[in-house]
Amino acid sequence: MEILVILVPLALMLGGAGLAGFLWSLRSGQYDDLDGAAWRAISDDEPPQEGLRAGKAGAPPVP
Repeated sequence: MEILVILVPLALMLGGAGLAGFLWSLRSGQYDDLDGAAWRAISDDEPPQEGLRAGKAGAPPVP
């Protein structure tokens, strides 16, 4: 039972640190644009790169 003297304050401090981190991220605008990153990942705004050479990792061979 003596261990509760250490574990209860430790649990409260860790919970408070987690809550403080969440509130900091909320105030800093982390959750303002939830859909933007998802749409940027699938958008085709960038033109295809020209001049890829065979032999590079992931590049198709040039005929």
